Amino acid sequence: MTPRNSNGSRPAHGPAWHALGVDAVLSELGASASGLTEEEAQSRRARHGPNRLPDPPRRGPLARFALQFHNVLIYVLLGSAAVTAALAHWVDTGVILGVVIINAIIGFVQEGKAERAIDAIRRMLSLHALVLRGGQRRELSAEELVPGDIVLLASGDKVPADLRLIEVRNLRADEAALTGESVPVEKARDPVAPEVVLGDRTSMAYSGTLVTYGQAKGVVVATGVRTEVGRISGMLREVEELATPLTRKMAVFARWLTVAILAGSAVTFVFGMLARDYTATEMFLAVVALAVAAIPEGLPAIMTITLAVGVQRMARRNAIIRRLPAVETLGSVTVICSDKTGTLTRNEMTVRSVVTSDAAYAVSGVGYAPQGGFAVEGKTVAAAERPDLIELARAGLRCNDAALREEEGVWRLQGDPTEGALVTLALKAGLDAGDENRSAPRTDEIPFESEHRFMATLHHDHAGHAYAYVKGAPERVLEMCTLELRAAQTRPLDPRRWHRRAEELANGGERVLAIAMRPLGRGVRELAFGDVEEGLVLLGLVGIIDPPREEAVAAVAGCRAAGIRVKMITGDHVATGRAVGRALGIGDGVRALGGAELEEMDEAALRRAAGEVDVFARASPEHKLRLVKALQAAGEIVAMTGDGVNDAPALKRADIGVAMGIKGTEASKEAAEMVLADDNFASIAHAVEEGRTVYDNLKKAILFILPTNGGESGVIIVAILLGIALPITAVQILWVNMITAVTLSLAIAFEPAEPDAMRRPPRDPSEPLLSGFLVWRIVLVSALLVAACFGLFVWELARSGSLEAARTVAVNMLVAGEMFYLFNSRHIHASVLSREGLLGNPYVLLAVGLLAAVQLVFTYTPVLNGWFGTAGIDRTAWLAILACGVGVFILVELEKGIMRGAQGRVPRAA
Repeated sequence: MTPRNSNGSRPAHGPAWHALGVDAVLSELGASASGLTEEEAQSRRARHGPNRLPDPPRRGPLARFALQFHNVLIYVLLGSAAVTAALAHWVDTGVILGVVIINAIIGFVQEGKAERAIDAIRRMLSLHALVLRGGQRRELSAEELVPGDIVLLASGDKVPADLRLIEVRNLRADEAALTGESVPVEKARDPVAPEVVLGDRTSMAYSGTLVTYGQAKGVVVATGVRTEVGRISGMLREVEELATPLTRKMAVFARWLTVAILAGSAVTFVFGMLARDYTATEMFLAVVALAVAAIPEGLPAIMTITLAVGVQRMARRNAIIRRLPAVETLGSVTVICSDKTGTLTRNEMTVRSVVTSDAAYAVSGVGYAPQGGFAVEGKTVAAAERPDLIELARAGLRCNDAALREEEGVWRLQGDPTEGALVTLALKAGLDAGDENRSAPRTDEIPFESEHRFMATLHHDHAGHAYAYVKGAPERVLEMCTLELRAAQTRPLDPRRWHRRAEELANGGERVLAIAMRPLGRGVRELAFGDVEEGLVLLGLVGIIDPPREEAVAAVAGCRAAGIRVKMITGDHVATGRAVGRALGIGDGVRALGGAELEEMDEAALRRAAGEVDVFARASPEHKLRLVKALQAAGEIVAMTGDGVNDAPALKRADIGVAMGIKGTEASKEAAEMVLADDNFASIAHAVEEGRTVYDNLKKAILFILPTNGGESGVIIVAILLGIALPITAVQILWVNMITAVTLSLAIAFEPAEPDAMRRPPRDPSEPLLSGFLVWRIVLVSALLVAACFGLFVWELARSGSLEAARTVAVNMLVAGEMFYLFNSRHIHASVLSREGLLGNPYVLLAVGLLAAVQLVFTYTPVLNGWFGTAGIDRTAWLAILACGVGVFILVELEKGIMRGAQGRVPRAA
């Protein structure tokens, strides 16, 4: 019977699940503790729909298109269109409006592409859940959950749906996002009163909340919009919009530029009227030409496109950006603090050594496939004839939450890699996980937590005997042991000998676990810490190796060449960390600090150590946070990796928090700026390279667009100062802006990484976008374009006497100058006089070819001649244009060479 609220009515949104007993909940849902069958789950999904909240409201296409005009630079252009319309210069008005609309269309299309890219990234970050289906553990997308599914929760998980808890082990949940409660809430399986408020429903775990401690099993009672978070519209955090500090700086720059353009136009207007006797109409048109020449209307769109392209490139290289300012910060990273397991190493843990009181065994085989055997002093031995080995392997299998399945000839792990290695060891020893579970089923457990550094399980055989099995860090487990198993008999423990053996294994680069057991009384049904904290029988040690990823070794070397120090932080033994660091090229192979040493250091000592040492072992999440603070205090820009719920503070504190996409908890992913889809350190290095490339391309775009605007406006100003006819009209300038924005400017966004992107030191984050050098280059190129355009205008006017032909030469000179300068802009400092420099970006070649064809149509089509006031020109004029374009290219390349020589540096690209 469904409980009723205090007023006697049923709850409006379904049964009061928190008030029902476990059996009643399962009965109401038609579910069982072993989970739904696959067929039933599919049927329910068809009825209930996917387990997701509705997409956040978005602006419609019309609103997005209208917002493309919401830019102060565009307002100036629209004002210019109004002036020309008032003067009845309808062609000018039409072309100005045409350019504005084309720019809006480009921005609209590219913004749509950027939103689709972010949608794809959001899908890559979707939540997963561990469920029971037909009694088998399976990892599914949270969207596939249906009411009645059995979900397994562990520390660090985000709850994927509203759950009624049916089994609880020390579970605490952070429900701040739902209830505002700042302290994690203790959970239990017992029902509570129907009328209790949301925050007191201790038998429930709600969608979107975080498990901070313990483990639990729950049955799904609500999904999607029917969850509490869906019902009150508490939306999950999404990837941020396409705006970064850099784009906001450029918006401020655009406002200042607009003020400067308006002020300059006013001064020019007054000067022309008073000093050169232009009419008001002539000066209005000249000022309009000057305004449209100086406005880089395509710059905001180009910057957005460049960022979007960079984010897509990073996603293709398994680095998913959650917060776009991280794209800029990546180029400034000076230190990467990385976890070891699975990030720098393969995460294919394999037991290589087993040490018991009776023998030391070498284990062959790699990975999770149960193929391999055992040897003692080089001689192969049969596991079945070694009871000490069998007993240790059995304990490792029972005290274990991992499972191995063979799928299409490949053994796949469900669970922790270290536990997977112990399962594989047991299979190699001839044990069967199903048989062991049936002969001595688990009845209770103490899950592993970093605070106590061991896991313990309680088992009962069919005769009623109880056994506790324990595995964990050797130092911790040895403290809990008083006996050891030797020759099938228990003997007093020799701690010193075992510590020495553990040290020997660790010095070989192996991760060491100690395995122990203890018989308990028949009446023991629940496992408490007091049952295992003393009196254990040590069965032996296992040495586990996780080989370095080959690509990680290369990536570490690449980071070192890029001026980035890599620091390895591991929970392993100090000697293990030192050995793995040596294999990866991290540190000097000698110095390594352990957690105990870090604990004893004050902040000043820690700051010194953080700068000198690159390998940190036995480190806790608190140590990670202190290391980040120490490095930042020394002026470093820090990227920190993490995967656990306790890593969240360090990830948030770091300049770039990097979460693991595969093994990372949802809490760590939410705290991070970047998620690695493959948990691979090499992907961090790739992301740094892409971050540098994005920033390089943004600078190149600015360095290309501003000189072209400077050249156009410079021609107008010189003509007014000299009191002669304008070499290029407003409508012709707009033509140039329109076609170059569509072609040349876009090509810059697709520039590949510079050859030296990872061979130069990190960028200073305080470095201004427009440095003195960039301002010099803008002024230089602007002056070259003004000289070439003005010179050819005067030359053609004297040669042919046709103002239209002279202006056509000036327009084509301006376009040709931009085409040749585009090749210069592919590298800011380095020469482009190479095959790669001239042909390395197919988008540049395509843009130049398309623009050349369009300019021929512009020059020789009678209709366009009438609209734009142009005329056909002869071969001599084209040769002069080509010569001046080549001249601009050569002079800029010479300037690069002179600047490189003056600064005494080798060629470099940005």
